Amino acid sequence: MIARSEQPIDQKRRARLALFCNMQDEDIIANPDLENIYEVPLHLEAQKFSDKLLKKLGLQPQGEDLQEWGRFVRRLGKSRKEVKIAMVGKYFATGNYVLKDSYICVIEAIKHACSFLGVTPNMTWINANDKFDLRGYAGIVVPQGWGKRGIEGKIAAVKYAREKKVPYLGLCFGMQMAVIEFARDVCRLTGANSTEVDPQTKYPVIAVMPEQKKYLEAHQYGGTIRLGAWPCRIVAGTRLRKIYGVENISERHRHRYEVNNGFRERFEKKGLIISGTSPDGRLVEAIELPKEIHPFFVGTQFHPEYKSRPLSPHPIFVEFIRACLQKSTK
Repeated sequence: MIARSEQPIDQKRRARLALFCNMQDEDIIANPDLENIYEVPLHLEAQKFSDKLLKKLGLQPQGEDLQEWGRFVRRLGKSRKEVKIAMVGKYFATGNYVLKDSYICVIEAIKHACSFLGVTPNMTWINANDKFDLRGYAGIVVPQGWGKRGIEGKIAAVKYAREKKVPYLGLCFGMQMAVIEFARDVCRLTGANSTEVDPQTKYPVIAVMPEQKKYLEAHQYGGTIRLGAWPCRIVAGTRLRKIYGVENISERHRHRYEVNNGFRERFEKKGLIISGTSPDGRLVEAIELPKEIHPFFVGTQFHPEYKSRPLSPHPIFVEFIRACLQKSTK
């Protein structure tokens, strides 16, 4: 029995649980609140949890090695060197509460990268619907989202990051906001938008693919979202190619709208780099600004945070945090 509790279970309560559950004392495994969730495997192993489980199943232990995991946990949040990250989203606020778990995958991916680089993340959750000040942050993240609420705040965050040369990472919706901001402020396409937000926009730089349109018009939403792992070809010579080190990758998706191919040539002439596409070139998977004009400006239509792991942080997040550190030291 794994017993959850706020406090560690003392012997009296362990014996009480065993008595009423008809179990042995040693089979009660304590799982109290810890400083962070990554300490749980170490706490369970300190009670010989895996050995007891294997014995009851009649399986032979294969040896254990939690040394690397232990080093990861010890590094996590322990460094005095901090990096300040602004997360500009719209699912944080609910009444008087701030729901950090709304973007839990992104938050944990940042933690993984920071632990790898030996720094402590100092994240601030910024509601895109409110007025905000981004001065003093070493990096800005605009994560995923749906619908029109808060998009002007997100676009303002993109504009600030681009013009002030603050490292920027746009994830899915965050990449789309970067495209809209670039279209409006660099390409001078006044009122450019996503058809998800403004179906009547003169410049639909983000839109559904033609084959999806008839289903959406009929309110048949099933099958119109691009889900799961999709292949992506990374363009040689780009920042993203250097990050991955390979041409062909596979990343996970969860979105419906795409970059409108009718505007791609105009974007590229103005300096936006289409650094990742589907293998047939039809779908834009990633964008970036040249490293000569910006320290780190990357947007991905896919979700790299889904594949980040504590002992193998996603390389996009590692390079984003590395750029933030360089920003902090200037």
